[in-house]
Amino acid sequence: MIAIVDYGVGNLFSVEKAFLKFSPDVVLTSDAKVIEKADKIVLPGVGAFGDCMKNFEQSGLKNSVLEAIEQGKPVMGICVGEQIMFEGSEESPEEKGLGIFKGMVKKINAPGLKIPHMGWNSITVTKNSKILKNIGSEPYVYFVHSYYVNAEDESVISAYTEYGQKLDIAVEKDNVFATQFHPEKSGETGMTILKNFIAL
Repeated sequence: MIAIVDYGVGNLFSVEKAFLKFSPDVVLTSDAKVIEKADKIVLPGVGAFGDCMKNFEQSGLKNSVLEAIEQGKPVMGICVGEQIMFEGSEESPEEKGLGIFKGMVKKINAPGLKIPHMGWNSITVTKNSKILKNIGSEPYVYFVHSYYVNAEDESVISAYTEYGQKLDIAVEKDNVFATQFHPEKSGETGMTILKNFIAL
């Protein structure tokens, strides 16, 4: 079973719909017991870092997700679901992140370019990734964001893009995977990424 964590933020239904194309066993849930029983977990998120983190804390689901990671279950973060896996964000300095990955979330510095970075952009896959395989060397994916993760440990970065500067936009380590872009809105490339995650 794949559990999509509903903690009160994000485009949950589009994520659920995308996963249902490849697996009938997908549940959108705010129940910690369901998350504990799941084989794989997806952590979406749209909006401000601080709001997402507060909602996640208040939902009572934080410990269930962290325990799943400790147990070695595959966990995937999408958009702000990726950002909250880091230690904190310039967007909401008062809120701490989960600290699964070392580093901070920073505002995009792209003089002359529109912020948020919105629409299709190519990405460069930087390592032998478990979920970013079979998508070509520089595939296009869909973004909507003003902030990006700045990983301390370069070995966890699985892809970057260029938008006025180099942006880390996908990370993975052991059983934890995360993308700043939206696989569920990224056409065939995104569908391949979701299938790769399901197949883990």
